[in-house]
Amino acid sequence: MVDVHPEHAQLQADRIYLGWQYILLHPDPGPPPKRPSPAEDEPVPEEPDPDRMRRERLQEDMLNRPVRVFRMLMLVVTGLIVGVAAAGYLNWSFALLGLVAAGGVAAICSYALLQGDRAVRYRVYEQQVRDDRRRQERDKELFRAQEEHAQRYREWQEVKDRHDRQLSWYAVAVPDEIDRIDVAGGTLPGWSALITLLGATRLYSGGHLTVLDLSEGAIAKDLIELARRGGDDPLVWVLPVDLPRLDLGATLKPEAFADVLAHVVSVSEEHRSTRDLSFDNAILERVLEVLGENATISQVTAALRALAQVGDPRDDLRYGLITATQLERIGTLFGRGVSDRVVIERAWALESQLRKLETLGTQAVRLPPARLRVVSMDRQAGVFGNRVLGTYVATALTHILRQSPASDRPWYHTIIVAGADKLRGDVLDRLMDACETSRTGLVLTYRSLTPAVRERLGRGHAAVAFMRLGNAEDARVASEHVGTEHRLELAQLTETISDSLPGLNGGYTSTISQVEGREEAHGESRTDLAEDITESTQWGRTADKIGEKERVLQRSREFLVEPHQLQQLPTTSVIVTDATAKGRRVRLADANPAILTFPKTTLGELEDVREAVLSVDGPKDPEGDGDPPPNLGPPPERLDWRKQRQ
Repeated sequence: MVDVHPEHAQLQADRIYLGWQYILLHPDPGPPPKRPSPAEDEPVPEEPDPDRMRRERLQEDMLNRPVRVFRMLMLVVTGLIVGVAAAGYLNWSFALLGLVAAGGVAAICSYALLQGDRAVRYRVYEQQVRDDRRRQERDKELFRAQEEHAQRYREWQEVKDRHDRQLSWYAVAVPDEIDRIDVAGGTLPGWSALITLLGATRLYSGGHLTVLDLSEGAIAKDLIELARRGGDDPLVWVLPVDLPRLDLGATLKPEAFADVLAHVVSVSEEHRSTRDLSFDNAILERVLEVLGENATISQVTAALRALAQVGDPRDDLRYGLITATQLERIGTLFGRGVSDRVVIERAWALESQLRKLETLGTQAVRLPPARLRVVSMDRQAGVFGNRVLGTYVATALTHILRQSPASDRPWYHTIIVAGADKLRGDVLDRLMDACETSRTGLVLTYRSLTPAVRERLGRGHAAVAFMRLGNAEDARVASEHVGTEHRLELAQLTETISDSLPGLNGGYTSTISQVEGREEAHGESRTDLAEDITESTQWGRTADKIGEKERVLQRSREFLVEPHQLQQLPTTSVIVTDATAKGRRVRLADANPAILTFPKTTLGELEDVREAVLSVDGPKDPEGDGDPPPNLGPPPERLDWRKQRQ
């Protein structure tokens, strides 16, 4: 059979990797066939049995004892006749007649004894002949059995070699025609594994990555360390501490900036309508017209305080946040009457929300280029404040994407929003549309399946990935989405590593304050992504402790996609569903990045490997197991972090 070396052993920029699927195309053939040997209960002697001759002679002697006695008697009679005739008591003629009679009987007895002895030797000889014939037949049968055993052993050895040589982990990827990936459920360690894997493969294939971490769990720490070891120097903002150095949205036009701020204010009012947003947007647009272009958040809040008649405007005049002319114009923006009260109330509400962003961009510095940017929320900050900051970043990114031309390389720039269920539905909708039109890759992770999330899950041309869903209702919804008829195979290694992983500790370390005064920064240059994963991520360090034997010789179990099974999924397990030209696919993957370092892992997908084998060997299936018997060749080569990065 021709060895097939999969050409897809290198990362492909047009595929988004979500994990690895554990599949054994060739089952374990079990122990080797037992070598045949003669039956122990039927020994065949190699030499004649001396006891057999003795036993036969003893039996013959017992049968011939009367004949021997009678012959002896005849010999005695012969002697007596000779003696009597010699003494003259018997005529020699009669004596001769007696001698003939007695001697004849004795001769007959001797002949009978001789025949008996011959019969004994003949029987022993016949038995030996039968034993020899039986031994020869058994030798022939044993020889044939050994030849058959040798043939079976050669066949078993081929199957065993094919089983030991085969790849066991195949990449689970979706094509770049997919606009978005929705990840439902999961734990913080599971998200960390998925984001580390997805981010590393996108960076390796030459792309750029922006992570908006709303989970407050520092799930991108391993990815940051991995990128740093690969030669990049990621930029990490930890809000609200780094808010003064965040210049996101500084170049937006006034109408776009007003729209961003209006959505930020709406984060605390879940049931607000489009009409309410339009009203806030109108107020902010008029305020920004007065302030002019490049107005800061602190200037906007000062103008809103003047509009809402809150505090003493002279303080803002003294600090230079607003001029006297601007203050006078703000006072005449809206007419007098009943509407004043409505405007004052909304201006007051806007100011109270936007003051959390007052320091935005006040200490902005020139930052070096970076292919990985992470914006995170400090877990020690207030929950509401973090939602405001997250909404601002997401909305500002949306407007920047809307103003950018469509990329000719899908997923070249990828945005990951971890904890997207903390954003309002309309904010998510706008971000999805902007990413789709600009051909920017978008990954959204949801901790729970709220009604707003269910409405958007998989909408459009999106792939859906389900991780562990602890909530029973969420698990039921997910099982209905996937289909309970699907039977998936789970590797024991996935459960082993999942149980041994420690929790996420600590938080992010800001890098923005460390880049002031530097035009460009470079980390230590590495060339081996597999080695980087082993040394710089908790996934690689944990897998490295398991040992080579447990990595390769694994067992697995199957399960149906049922709610209780989804509630017990291992931490890194991902059920990926996407639509293709051939129909909808459902695959179970392990998002553990360390699997990339295993010797039996390939970056080719299972279907591609099968097609490559069939194109070389033809659709042969000698085992009759429904799968072609590919010889997949040696393990894939080590991955080069720097290769294809330009």
